Amino acid sequence: MTPTTDFRLRVVPAISDVPAAAWDACANPQIPADAQVICQSGEPAAPQAEPKTQESPYNPFICHDFLRSLEESGSATARAGWQPQHVVLEQANGNVLGVAPCYLKSHSRGEYVFDRGWAEAYERAGGQYYPKLQVSVPFTPATGPRLLVRRGAPVESVRLGLTAGLIELCRRHEASGVHVTFMPEPEWELLATQGFLQRTDQQFHWENANYATFEAFLTALSARKRKTIRRERRDALDNGISVHWLTGRDLTEEAWDAFFEFYMETGSRKWGRPYLTRKFYSLIGERMADRVVLIMAKRAGRWIAGAINFIGSETLFGRHWGAIEQHPFLHFEICYYQAIEFAIARGLKRVEAGAQGEHKLARGYMPVITRSAHYIADPGLRRAIAEYLARERAYVEAAGEELAAAAPFRKDLAEAEQE
Repeated sequence: MTPTTDFRLRVVPAISDVPAAAWDACANPQIPADAQVICQSGEPAAPQAEPKTQESPYNPFICHDFLRSLEESGSATARAGWQPQHVVLEQANGNVLGVAPCYLKSHSRGEYVFDRGWAEAYERAGGQYYPKLQVSVPFTPATGPRLLVRRGAPVESVRLGLTAGLIELCRRHEASGVHVTFMPEPEWELLATQGFLQRTDQQFHWENANYATFEAFLTALSARKRKTIRRERRDALDNGISVHWLTGRDLTEEAWDAFFEFYMETGSRKWGRPYLTRKFYSLIGERMADRVVLIMAKRAGRWIAGAINFIGSETLFGRHWGAIEQHPFLHFEICYYQAIEFAIARGLKRVEAGAQGEHKLARGYMPVITRSAHYIADPGLRRAIAEYLARERAYVEAAGEELAAAAPFRKDLAEAEQE
């Protein structure tokens, strides 16, 4: 690809073509000394003499090991419609300054930012929407950096260089556009200056107000909500159900076998065809065991349900869940209440419980804006999408304000905090 001033750009067809240390130096450039990070071939990062101020919290999804596991397991490959086309910006001597996880897509599945309506409209008008470029973590609706910059490199210059590379890659593939999803606001604003359209959506996150226990969290809720949650938790564990947190060495192949059965059972009903392969779970179990917690339910001596979560330096990221037995409120217990308990126990600042779900509001998860940016090559399609997104952003903002007003927290506490 055409180099920019002082830099050169290249595209790699597999993340394994970039050394793990070079990728991770861009993905998670600052990691606190007390974090047990496992992000290179299953080995802990070397301890640091002193804690360092962290500009960006550690995010497990952009780690080389996570993305490599997706590719090597056959989950994110050209055959699955996710052809890796990772953009690398480096100096002439090969020193990597920035990377962007990018895929050439032949469909819109597994993204959680929905553009199928755009594709259908464009194709009815005689256009060809696929292929397109997707800058994201496959199958993962969690906000995190997408234009990844090595610590000490000129941040804006590197991000602009990566952006130019993505636009050029779009042209060379004759793709309809570039879609950067679940990105932080600074990157979102930068891409807007480069002609990308801005899109917003909404998730529900739980924030830890330094709660010592789950009961301390409940005291912040209205009496009616406290009563409802206590009843749901009690009913969820009827019939002799117990809950277990599995992380590190507890993530055995037997546990992964059980969880994969849940994933296939529930995923087949929700999506028709689950995205992740069984091998993916074994690989992350080998490489990222201390960054994963399975919250599992057991009854009558066998596993019956579970949810997978990934552990960042500040955030517990809830991903997907599954079950082979259906019990009232067990989904809420495993995915929401146990996640809160785990976050409190680990001193994490928040829980991100995945995409969508207004039912999370009543359980203490508040609406949060998520962002994506879209470069559309065809001027006519771009104009139509821009008009649609202006209306959609206004709707998302209004909906968020309305939902926030219905928060389950005690009004007297909110009033006291404002005084």
